[in-house]
Amino acid sequence: MSRSALYLVIWALAVIVVVFGIYLVYQETHKSKLEIRVDGHGISIDGQG
Repeated sequence: MSRSALYLVIWALAVIVVVFGIYLVYQETHKSKLEIRVDGHGISIDGQG
């Protein structure tokens, strides 16, 4: 593998990692404000939805 192809692969992997990290942060910060749980105590609804 040539040196330029190796750099291209490294840059592509770095871009994938950064995009995936941004996606995870976005998903964590935009979670639904409404939470519905069904457990042994019945149905619980929490949130401002």
